Amino acid sequence: MGIRVAVAGASGYAGGELLRLIAGHPEFDLVTATAHRQAGAPVTAVHPQLVGLDLVFAATDAATLADADLVFLALPHGESAALAAELPESVRVVDLGADHRLRDADAWSRYYGGPHAGAWTYGLPELPGQRAAIAGATRVANTGCYAVAITLALAPLIAAGAVSPADVVVVAASGTSGAGRAAKTHLLGSEVMGDLSPYKVGAHQHVPEIKQATGATGLSLTPVLAPMPRGILATVTAVPTGDADPRGVLAEAYADAPFVHLLPEGAWPHTAATAGANSCHLQATVDVDSGRVIVVSAIDNLGKGAAGQAVQNANLMLGLPETTGLPLFGVAP
Repeated sequence: MGIRVAVAGASGYAGGELLRLIAGHPEFDLVTATAHRQAGAPVTAVHPQLVGLDLVFAATDAATLADADLVFLALPHGESAALAAELPESVRVVDLGADHRLRDADAWSRYYGGPHAGAWTYGLPELPGQRAAIAGATRVANTGCYAVAITLALAPLIAAGAVSPADVVVVAASGTSGAGRAAKTHLLGSEVMGDLSPYKVGAHQHVPEIKQATGATGLSLTPVLAPMPRGILATVTAVPTGDADPRGVLAEAYADAPFVHLLPEGAWPHTAATAGANSCHLQATVDVDSGRVIVVSAIDNLGKGAAGQAVQNANLMLGLPETTGLPLFGVAP
């Protein structure tokens, strides 16, 4: 018998990716997958890619989840906190929602609304000191998808004093799975194909999380919906504060990070190379005209941006090597 794992909200895109990763994990035993509207349906009726996984969605409640050693909460923002509060302290929890990411209650109220549930240990192992913090935690707040891509590109540069934290500009394109599985007119194939469209311009909810994780004090984020199912490509620019080499800073920061790859000079990240992997690809340069530092970051929003990141955190919480059961390489073509 392996480590007993349950997934709440397993009928969504991130939940389905969690089920796929857990099913292939050498130490995990998937005991429960819950859903709301899909409760009572076979998992394969919602996730046909998981054929052979003989499991039926259970109702989402604490009693159903309490027998697990670890629970992943893949629920909509605002729904995790109440359920987590009902789980025994002995059950480790990784929350893929936003409920426990922000330390600032005012920032929560401004960007999400409703009561602030309090902050848990932040689940980005590549930040200084976070591996040890996650390993010692029983409750971990998984990062947001844009937050992963942007924080990994930016945090080492601010920490090293290589760029100013006061003037960071980001344009980031995301695949449609980042908006969840609920039917929405603007996400129909006919609406998305052949189109790029910005959304939540100047008011995206991941901004306070990114500032909290990176130390940025001024951040402009323009998200763009791209006609692809998965992936994020973030272009991060900032004003240099000295002569530090941004590639050198990133290379030193991630020398021992198995999932973060600084590409060779001249090679630029693209989303297809990270599809299906828990990896982040980075490249950096200095703009020859403005002098701004430019870092481009690519991830799979369902991998390093959600389910893969959650499994990486769970591995650390359970004393396993953080790479256990996680794909390092993308799927191509």
